[in-house]
Amino acid sequence: MRTAEIRTRWLDYFAKNDHQVVPSASLVSPDPSILFTIAGMVPFIPYIVGTEKAPWPRAASVQKCIRTNDIENVGKTTRHGTFFQMCGNFSFGDYFKQGAIDYAWELLTGPQADGGYGLDGDRLWVTIWDQDAEAADALTKVGVNPAHIVRLPREENFWDTGQPGPAGPCAEFHYDRGPKYGPDAEGGTVDPGGDRYLEVWNLVFDQYLRGEGRGKDYPLLGELENKAIDTGLGLERVAYLLQGKENMYEIDEVFPVISAAEQLSGRTYTLGTNSQAPDDVRLRVVADHVRSALMLIGDGVRPANDGRGYVLRRLIRRAVRSMRLLGVDEPSLPVLLPVSKDAIKASYPNVETDFDRISQVAYEEEEAFRRTLVSGTTILDTAVAKAKQASTRAPVLGGKEAFTLHDTYGFPIDLTLEMAAEHGVSVDEAGFRQLMDEQRQRARADALAKKTGHVDTSLYADLQERLGGPVQFLGYTDATAEARLVGLLVDGRPAPTATAPADVEIVLDRTPFYAEAGGQLADQGTVAFEGGAIVDVADVQAPIRGLSVHRGRLTEGTLTLDEKGVAAIDTARRKAIARAHTATHMVHKALHEHLGDQATQAGSENAPSRLRFDFRHGSAVPGDVLNEIEERVNTQLAENLEVTDDIMDIDEARAAGAMALFGEKYGRRVRVVSIGGDWSKELCGGTHVSATGALGLVTLLGEASIGSGVRRVDALVGAGAYGFQAKEHALVSQVTGIVGGRPEELPERVDALMNRLKAAEKELAALRQGQLLAAAGRIADGAEAVGPTRVVTHDAGEIASADDLRSLALDVRARLGDSAPAVVAVGGVAKGRPAVVVATNPAARAAGVRAGALVKVAATTLGGGGGGKDDVAQGGGTDAAALGKALDAVRGEVATLVGA
Repeated sequence: MRTAEIRTRWLDYFAKNDHQVVPSASLVSPDPSILFTIAGMVPFIPYIVGTEKAPWPRAASVQKCIRTNDIENVGKTTRHGTFFQMCGNFSFGDYFKQGAIDYAWELLTGPQADGGYGLDGDRLWVTIWDQDAEAADALTKVGVNPAHIVRLPREENFWDTGQPGPAGPCAEFHYDRGPKYGPDAEGGTVDPGGDRYLEVWNLVFDQYLRGEGRGKDYPLLGELENKAIDTGLGLERVAYLLQGKENMYEIDEVFPVISAAEQLSGRTYTLGTNSQAPDDVRLRVVADHVRSALMLIGDGVRPANDGRGYVLRRLIRRAVRSMRLLGVDEPSLPVLLPVSKDAIKASYPNVETDFDRISQVAYEEEEAFRRTLVSGTTILDTAVAKAKQASTRAPVLGGKEAFTLHDTYGFPIDLTLEMAAEHGVSVDEAGFRQLMDEQRQRARADALAKKTGHVDTSLYADLQERLGGPVQFLGYTDATAEARLVGLLVDGRPAPTATAPADVEIVLDRTPFYAEAGGQLADQGTVAFEGGAIVDVADVQAPIRGLSVHRGRLTEGTLTLDEKGVAAIDTARRKAIARAHTATHMVHKALHEHLGDQATQAGSENAPSRLRFDFRHGSAVPGDVLNEIEERVNTQLAENLEVTDDIMDIDEARAAGAMALFGEKYGRRVRVVSIGGDWSKELCGGTHVSATGALGLVTLLGEASIGSGVRRVDALVGAGAYGFQAKEHALVSQVTGIVGGRPEELPERVDALMNRLKAAEKELAALRQGQLLAAAGRIADGAEAVGPTRVVTHDAGEIASADDLRSLALDVRARLGDSAPAVVAVGGVAKGRPAVVVATNPAARAAGVRAGALVKVAATTLGGGGGGKDDVAQGGGTDAAALGKALDAVRGEVATLVGA
């Protein structure tokens, strides 16, 4: 049974049993504490923990997931993969343990002819919490052999979020693959060693409210009023069971890449075993990582040096590295990526429709890494040479150097080990691993800080529960509104009252204030209460969906819960932001028209009279194209196009052509903002002007790269654009007055001035060089004898560049002739930095006096470095005051070499 069919059977089964089929969310997690969607339940967490009300009583999905915490195990085990698909069914206050177990047993063991998976029920084992009699009874009722029900303590079979909140036991279904794969389950365990008992489906029963505690040591405070079911079945695991394969790498959606890699490398994969041979592991790594990269790029991730982009970059580089170790030096992704696409497109059609963009990103990253390998090899060669100089008997490349190669240059440790060994040099792996562990610990600490910074939403959830629903937002139509104070926090804690002066967070039952979202900055303004209290609102945030929290300063009076007041926004600021937001939509549309649909939004900020728009594009936007985009926006602006908004079903919105953003989380009902009817349509919750003429003018200031494949446009809108234009006009008038002529002649006149300046600089440089060379004879006459060698040292003072020193050194060396050993060392200061050039003649080199070695002595004295050939070499440093000492050091080194 093909993987796509297993997926379809899952969704069909649960749809038939009245579950809402929910499409897979993006791999880019909407939760700011995690980079990716790492489990099937992630999109449903708000419904499970109760911060949001579920829109349906029961649901099912097949969720795309990425996990890289076990990346070192990929290719070595039967089941570790960085990309995987998690089938899930969920109940929010509907069915519970008996229902979830009934569904699991029926689908797993039901005949394939009836839509089931046809697994042998006698080979299923289930682990449960040792105090969960209800689950044990339900399992027995459906037909699970009581001897196959394994009871485990809470430490091994209990789910929680890691903090106070929902928690509950699990029922984990395992499939016995037979004695070929390991020993029998004895002594109350299904993990006796080997790969025999494969966990395929975990049912989580969200039953209890847990208290404070560490690990699994916490109290259960009672049962939840609304219990939930959250399950996860590993699609790839079921696939290799039903397809009769040994591991997930040999199923139909993965193995074609291994076959293609075999053909590219000429290596043969050991099929039907879990071989740990290096080539077999590498081929599995390639297949897994290529698929993961395909899916990540498909969901809008671009390679970068941090965050999600770094994970993608690492996956691609590990795949390319593995192909190199398989003997493939030429680009491999142009062969492997299309194969992976063809293998999975039945489940995810977008990888085919968007393949041009996906492949461009992947191929560019592979090529960049190939260049990194070249530069990294040069750096590694230098490090290896230093290691050999330090110890000829047992040279060792330090862990710090290996870590720098890995961390700064993206050079894999495996490649460092391999290439160092080729030179007879070992690597301090222990030191490298220690530095890697320290880096991971810093990353974990950072992740923990992020997690603890966002998870405690219980205070806000309580406020929303007390309110009985979301805060009513009136800001689309009203700038002021009467409201009641339903929540008050002082120093992050609930309070019944607050007295000025104090920093407060307030929640109103209704508000005209826009909470920051979608790139639009929050409104500012005031809330004046009946009792005389006044709050100056500086920011508005929505820590949980539907709850607007006004943050500001209580400047007058005493504030009391349930007090009524009038909330009023700063209308001038709101209008300026609304103009910027509408302009952002127009710039986005114009970018699509001129660059293509792949120029999708990657971020934005809409502030008073200005905007910043980030978009995905692989190269710089030429100046003439940017001018055309600006002209297009202002042309549409002048048409005074109507700006409208409509609330509709999300499927209807997408059918109408409305643009949605990767990684954004939308409900079933969405707001669509349209400009000029069908010219621009986007899903958007922000505020806008009623017609484009209200913008006045949009001026694009320029664009630049802010990361791999991401560009940024900055623009001014309305008063900001007019002010910028006025400043530019004043500047043009000022420059025109300086250079003369009319404004339209300005480029030509400035160009002429620049050409004259460059010509004068060249003439001045020639004069300086002539003066230096004119002194060459006098400098040569000043040669002193150091043993049999004539040595010239000369401080030329201020120079234009080190090239002048090089010309002088070669001229003086020529004047000294070749009849006897001769060394010339000349120094000077160019733009505040000292430089030294050393030249030697053939006789000196024959006597063992080489320019490259001498210049290093000088450069060390100057606090820098240098090098070159035996006949001429150049160096520099930072300490210009030490130039005389550096030249003396050269003279002293010559004396040492010739024994004078």
